[in-house]
Amino acid sequence: MLKYILPILFFITTVSFAQEHHIEVQINSAPNQKLSLAYYYLGNIYIKDTVDLDERGFGAFEGDTILPQGLYKMYLDEKNHFDFLLGADQTFSIKSDSFSGEYININGAIESEEFAKYVEFLKNLQEKSAQLKQEFQQASGEEKEKIQQELNELTPQLHNYWKNIKKKYPNSLVSAFLIANLVPVLDISTLPENIQNNDSLLLAARFNYQKEHYWDNFDYTDERLLYTPLYKPKLENWFTKVLYQNYDSVKIPVIEFIKETRPHKRIFQYVTSYFLNSSINSNIMGMDALFVDIARRYYLSGEAFWASDETIEKVKENVMFSEHNLIGMTAPDLTLESVDGDFYNLHGISAKYTVIIIFEPNCSHCKVFVPEFYKEVYLPFRDEGLEVYSIYSMDDKNEWTEFLTKHDLYGWINVWDEHNVSRFKVLYDARKTPGVYVLDRDKKIVAKKLSVEQLKKFMEDNL
Repeated sequence: MLKYILPILFFITTVSFAQEHHIEVQINSAPNQKLSLAYYYLGNIYIKDTVDLDERGFGAFEGDTILPQGLYKMYLDEKNHFDFLLGADQTFSIKSDSFSGEYININGAIESEEFAKYVEFLKNLQEKSAQLKQEFQQASGEEKEKIQQELNELTPQLHNYWKNIKKKYPNSLVSAFLIANLVPVLDISTLPENIQNNDSLLLAARFNYQKEHYWDNFDYTDERLLYTPLYKPKLENWFTKVLYQNYDSVKIPVIEFIKETRPHKRIFQYVTSYFLNSSINSNIMGMDALFVDIARRYYLSGEAFWASDETIEKVKENVMFSEHNLIGMTAPDLTLESVDGDFYNLHGISAKYTVIIIFEPNCSHCKVFVPEFYKEVYLPFRDEGLEVYSIYSMDDKNEWTEFLTKHDLYGWINVWDEHNVSRFKVLYDARKTPGVYVLDRDKKIVAKKLSVEQLKKFMEDNL
């Protein structure tokens, strides 16, 4: 099945407020080397500038504009690099003996200094954890309980470190970056006993708590977080795992999320593009309705300022092929001609379920799917309330009848539209075959894009 991927184009500019950046660097282990200043942006790393270090390993990155605040990297090669935080103060020095990330000395920028201290704190905490785990394996009895208690205290120490930084530097990037890692966890002791003792109710309570508090410590309108490795995975996890995975559950929170980011152009661009692409390429049935919503609200309305004419045309095309066949809609009616020249009306079919199949004999998937569906699904369930409206999508009658005869497919309704007057290819998106739509008694679309196995299970459950 084809995927229609719409490009995410980022409009990245550097805003100047008559300020500058001047970062002096001395790496003792890298004399006469070419050093790069790189930055994180939405899960990727990009080179911003490059300098030649002198024989002492000294050089300077400078310019007459400020750089976007975020997580940056001093990069020599794949094995030699380290991260540092670039905040509001952009005139400072970095000194280090090597690229190991240990003992990095930063002077002149409080946020950068605090982040370097945090990295050292985190390293010590990880070493302590590893040591305690090793001791735990060799301990027994009360000693084991004591070590376990020490292990349990490490995570609160880390969280307290983040919280203290937030109190000390409330509006800084170092504060926003660290506290963004703190994910609220439900204290089950606050729940009624009947919920605590019921696995299903407890699972639901945890799920709802996570959904409600997921963004508590992460300011998704803070553009500085785009320049870190945090934003992209946080958003993806929310959309694909925290939100319940169906269109009705994701629509309102996603649209509200986009609305709240509109004043922040870079974030608005990213999240709108992300949700558009994710919805059209989703494997979740019915998520294409979210694509249509976002496309109409933002792209076809002209609000997607970053979208090229080519992108807008692709969006229009995908909307045109999706908007008539969304889950829950009444299926567009068709009256098509059969092999014998009779005409069959789709809405005139009286059946508990009607499956529309759109195929072409030369499609490799169709060659397997159509005969298998006939044998595995249609024949077992045709007397239980299943009818099939099988549409040949091409215009070669001989090819069509040969395929029907070869696989003995004359039990169901076989129709075609030789001259394409019904627009079924648009109404039912015949760009990819086989096309599959399941309609209920009232001809509402209840499922689509199912495999033979899924269709069989659907009929077993409903017939």
